Amino acid sequence: MSQPEDLERLSTRELHDRAFSLARRRLDVRFFWNLLEAAPAVEAGSGHQREAEADILSLSQRVDDVVHPDTAEEADAFRPFYIEYLVEHGSGQG
Repeated sequence: MSQPEDLERLSTRELHDRAFSLARRRLDVRFFWNLLEAAPAVEAGSGHQREAEADILSLSQRVDDVVHPDTAEEADAFRPFYIEYLVEHGSGQG
C-alpha cells in the first residue's frame, strides 16, 4: 500500500506510524530532519506562533548541545560547514 490514493485513506496516526517505522528501518536521518525543519512552519500555520518560536529556540539549543565538540580537532572538523554556510547565507558578521 504505497500508492497515494491508498495512503490517503489512512488516518493521520496510521500515516505517522508507518512513516516513522519505515524511516527507522532505513535509518533515514533526512526524513526526521525534514520534519524538524517543517515543525515551526506547521505550528505557525496552525495558529500556534508562540510554539513555533519556542521550537526554533529549542531546536537551536539541542543542535548546539549535540554538535558541541569535545576536542579542538572535532571543532576544527566543522570549519568547512561553517564557512560554506556563511558564504551561502551571509557575511559572517554577528
